Amino acid sequence: MNKQALEAIAQAMVADGQGILAADESTGTIKKRFDTINVTSTEDSRRDYREMLFRTTEAMQENISGVILFDETIRQKSADGTPLTKIMLDAGALPGIKVDAGAKDMAGKAGEMVTEGLDGLRDRLAEYHGLGAKFAKWRAVLNITDTQPSAGCLSANMHALARYAALCQETEIVPIVEPEVIMDGSHSVERCYDVTTAALTHLYAQLAEQGVHLEGTILKPNMVLSGSQHATQASVEQVAEMTLDCFHKCVPEAVPGIVFLSGGQSDIDATAHLDAMNKMGGLPWKLSFSYGRALQAAPLKAWSGELANVPAAQAAFAHRAKMNGLAALGKWDSALEG
Repeated sequence: MNKQALEAIAQAMVADGQGILAADESTGTIKKRFDTINVTSTEDSRRDYREMLFRTTEAMQENISGVILFDETIRQKSADGTPLTKIMLDAGALPGIKVDAGAKDMAGKAGEMVTEGLDGLRDRLAEYHGLGAKFAKWRAVLNITDTQPSAGCLSANMHALARYAALCQETEIVPIVEPEVIMDGSHSVERCYDVTTAALTHLYAQLAEQGVHLEGTILKPNMVLSGSQHATQASVEQVAEMTLDCFHKCVPEAVPGIVFLSGGQSDIDATAHLDAMNKMGGLPWKLSFSYGRALQAAPLKAWSGELANVPAAQAAFAHRAKMNGLAALGKWDSALEG
């Protein structure tokens, strides 16, 4: 393990005013998104769409520190033959890779899931490192009910995250650890706080047991939110206060940065919540973003598969990247959205 190299990559991933574009949608997921704009999902159309984002010079140079890729994308070349990873690197953004095999139903635990993909991971990481990946991502999925997640679900998922992280660092790849407490449901913000606290407590205990170098990791968590079907939705200030309170209790100061997932929030909510936390100040870690839909929804709609719409789509992407870059500095204002 080269600790200095890992730390340098992790610090670059959370550079001031920059965050991570999550462009690691599986083929099935991106097909669903393309269906909403009546575009056929093919290898070429997926490449063209993602290349359009990566060539948005303003966003990539100023506000995007890295991009999480899907296996297909890290191997692709642009229409002119340039590897997509080179386009990113030339713009100053680091290539990353999703390495988990997805969340599967847990045996004997209805409604709970465990993420698979540890088998053969050492060899896959070595290949991805050779393809230029500087960091990786593994997502654990935690659903909330009155009785879930169970201790068994937490233990299995956090252990897998820790084993993945150790394997990444062995290969000089920075692991993003992503324990996602799903916002779908009727649970209260207090219930989300309790589950998020339990998940992070389990996670950092497992990372310690596996000897993971925290200074060479990045945390990608959910925010502490009300369930999407709960009658009362927590305010921006309450979300910010409860999320930071949870993190101060659970996340070691050695962690260089926390990049939030948007988790189904609206574009503006995801930005406002991040900004509110950074405005509170006094944080031992950088707080930034690793958004997928909250960065891509606007440009996807603007693009709609038409070459003539590329400038408008790139402008939409650049705007959302800039707004979240400002939020990562605590300098966003809703008036800037006009």
